[in-house]
Amino acid sequence: MSKLENREEFENVNRDLLDFIDRSPNAFFACSNMRTELLNAGFSELHEGEKWGLENGGSYFVTRNDSAIIAFRIPKTEFKGFNIMASHCDSPTFKIKTNAEIEVDKEYVKLNVEKYGGMICAPWLDRPLSVAGRVLVRTGNGVETRLVNIDRDLVIIPNLCIHMNREVNDGYKFNAQVDMLPLFGDSDSKDKFLNIVAEEAGVSADDIIDTDLFLYNRMKGTVVGVNGEYISSGRLDDLQCAFASLRGIINSQPKDSVAVHCVYDNEEVGSGTKQGAASTFLKDTLHRINSALGRSEEDYHIALTSSFMVSADNAHAVHPNHSDKSDPTNRSYMNKGIVIKYSANQKYTTDAVSGAIFREICDAADVPYQTFTNRSDMLGGSTLGNISNSQVALNTVDIGLPQLAMHSPYETAGAKDTAYLINAAGKLFASTITGVGNGNYKIEF
Repeated sequence: MSKLENREEFENVNRDLLDFIDRSPNAFFACSNMRTELLNAGFSELHEGEKWGLENGGSYFVTRNDSAIIAFRIPKTEFKGFNIMASHCDSPTFKIKTNAEIEVDKEYVKLNVEKYGGMICAPWLDRPLSVAGRVLVRTGNGVETRLVNIDRDLVIIPNLCIHMNREVNDGYKFNAQVDMLPLFGDSDSKDKFLNIVAEEAGVSADDIIDTDLFLYNRMKGTVVGVNGEYISSGRLDDLQCAFASLRGIINSQPKDSVAVHCVYDNEEVGSGTKQGAASTFLKDTLHRINSALGRSEEDYHIALTSSFMVSADNAHAVHPNHSDKSDPTNRSYMNKGIVIKYSANQKYTTDAVSGAIFREICDAADVPYQTFTNRSDMLGGSTLGNISNSQVALNTVDIGLPQLAMHSPYETAGAKDTAYLINAAGKLFASTITGVGNGNYKIEF
């Protein structure tokens, strides 16, 4: 059992986590909020289109597409490798289509949307929703990106009453083009959607060139359970891990390895974008760190052999109503610690080497951990670890925090587990993991 059992510390972490999620309705806002926290913590911002002047002992970050971010701390002495925690900041939702308004019977206006990622559809219905994202606007200085969040209960996706849909409780299949379109307003709301977005952006509708706008659930996160043992919120997958990684790097100092906090976008749709795990974002960043410090290409490849990645994406807890869906012997529970994920078919990157190294990190951080595999007769999901490894090949472990209702707009997780991962992330970022040959590794804390 971990010594980290201070109730006040758990409560403070959960308050900050739920506030971070509430301020991050989608990846653009999550990235912007992490940028602000890093600046406040003394990190310097870099830009991919400019030369990088880096110094030993410095702390830096860079963004791509306004929706992915990499922060890193350089040790004061010559570094031996990279210690990386990678997560993602996108979640399943609905994207607003171009020419969004659809008029119905000259009485209603609804918005045309399409699914982003694999969500559970039913919980999106009959609850207040709104719209947030980015708009590209025309200004006197060219084209400018602005984030917009229409911070009020704006739309709702109404269910069809049971009298007209008797099969709704018998495994009804939702049609994204029919059942999932949000109601925007009555006939007076026609042609007003873009005006509302423009007002939020501080421009006229004519100045909007293009948009990336998404629905989000307006219900705020909360603490639930008879003893406050759970947290419930939208977007726990994967802002819970991204938040823990961010706090870990802010709270720690590197030893002999570069500490790297990496948060990708588009994991929920396959990671195959310029800001996703399949992109060159991480590889480009590591290369530039290496070269900006005057090291050779060979030095870079040597450093990779003494590097380690934690792919952090939430995991499935045993469901209280469906415990038979979990593996008989590798079952994870909320508040029992970080989950180490295994898959014989390499859906997860964990092997004996990376699993052993991460267990040592957890033991050094004095936080509990548990193991997860899917039932042998059930296919599970995959995550960003293997995809990222196709760009930067290094020892990688797949982990997560246990939760219920993954890919619902309102998920549930343990009230203790975020603090556990913050401590483990801090220990990772402050460690040195050296490959000494023949499958042997030296770990220093």
